Amino acid sequence: MYLNGQLIYDDSHFLDHTEHHVPVQIYWGTEHSDIGFVEQCSPQYVKINNVFYNRRQFTFVSRPGY
Repeated sequence: MYLNGQLIYDDSHFLDHTEHHVPVQIYWGTEHSDIGFVEQCSPQYVKINNVFYNRRQFTFVSRPGY
């Protein structure tokens, strides 16, 4: 499905991670911010660990097997 470390950015990527319970790691620039499962997503935000992350401000990385 997705490789460990693969960038995710498309709506379908976030929906796949939600459906298959694949963790997502979140970065702000080069700094790790959080890791968890996608609870909700919209074109502007992704909700992980009850926090809404702006999709333009943060980078999201697939972490299968984490």
